[in-house]
Amino acid sequence: MNAGPTESCYAATANAWERQPPLAGDHVTDVCIVGAGYTGLSAALELAERGFKVTVLEAETIGWGASGRNGGQVCTGPNGPMEKVERRLGKADARIVWDVTEAAKDLIRTRVEHFGIDCDLKWGYLHAAVKPGHLKEMDEMAAEYAAYGYGPVEILDTDAMRAQVGSERFIGGLSDPGSGHLHPLNYCLGLARAAKQAGVTLYEDSPVIGVDTGPSPAARTAAGTVKARFLVLAGNAYLGDLVPRLARRIMPVTSYILATEPLSESRARTLIANDVAVSDLNFIVDYFRLSADRRMLFGGRASYTTLAPRDLFQFMRPRMLRVFPQLDDVRLAYCWGGKIGITVDRLPDLGRIGPATYYAQGYSGHGVALSGMCGKLIAEAIAGQTERFDVMARFKHPPFPGGKLRTPLLALGMLYYRLKDALP
Repeated sequence: MNAGPTESCYAATANAWERQPPLAGDHVTDVCIVGAGYTGLSAALELAERGFKVTVLEAETIGWGASGRNGGQVCTGPNGPMEKVERRLGKADARIVWDVTEAAKDLIRTRVEHFGIDCDLKWGYLHAAVKPGHLKEMDEMAAEYAAYGYGPVEILDTDAMRAQVGSERFIGGLSDPGSGHLHPLNYCLGLARAAKQAGVTLYEDSPVIGVDTGPSPAARTAAGTVKARFLVLAGNAYLGDLVPRLARRIMPVTSYILATEPLSESRARTLIANDVAVSDLNFIVDYFRLSADRRMLFGGRASYTTLAPRDLFQFMRPRMLRVFPQLDDVRLAYCWGGKIGITVDRLPDLGRIGPATYYAQGYSGHGVALSGMCGKLIAEAIAGQTERFDVMARFKHPPFPGGKLRTPLLALGMLYYRLKDALP
């Protein structure tokens, strides 16, 4: 029998964690952080290590949002070509942005090693070409990586790609050994444990219902208030309409992941030979990898409406079988969804509101690495080191058009990209 649609294999294989109490009463702290995902926990850990008193408010449980539901893929760079960043910021600041994205991956590696986080971190990534136009994109990516001194990466022809991934769907690939994958929820729980040990106060089951972003910041729940010198808004797609000006600049998009039953070692290696993460180059991507217990984790089929499919298994299964028809006989064990925040230009949105409120959101599919680094940049800025934060905050993000109609308008617009993905 298939598992319930809201269950994830991450939750089923999560490391032990002692639930933290909800906020009760009124409190005062140096920094109040809303959201206990990668952004908020990374900022909290960094600030606590610098001597700040930090309080984190989480509406649900640690990693309940995108940080505990995502595909676990640790990606290189922002979402999209660096040429787009160069046009916006100039080459000098684009270099800083690139260095920030590289430091984001190093931050994961360092924290996993330093804090002994058990999260199945592995390195190796393949960009998969579905059609001839993708081959040109891969050449351009490789050239861009080389221009920034990144590598080595390797262009794979059809035979080499199919030796790596057991699917006839792909006609080539770009191998990136500097990217990778991990168990996202266990990484998030590891950050929470490290933050708690550093002195951070964590409250779960404490949804924030109001914030003051003026000179004397505060966050309010139904049961209490936290007043602070600084406020950090780290809810991303799950922040909702708490701060309308932020909500207008991102769109919550739901992505879904299917997990099979565990496969034999030999069968798993016929699917992904070297246990790397894989993502195709379509605008609406398929992404997949093997879990530590050799389940096929297959994600994609993004939903740009607020309507959830009635049967997630049947919604996702055809997409997986299009890539791996040989899995037709495999039992499906888990299927779940979660929201990611995207910006119009697919670049992250960092900034300040008033004199003492900071935020980061809109990682657009590259959040496993970028969100933790953006949390660190916020901590640096609060501590007085603003250089890297200020460069990342230079991206000026237009609001999504349409006001209350923006969700159906986006869904309609995505039909164009679905058709584009289907063209040769």
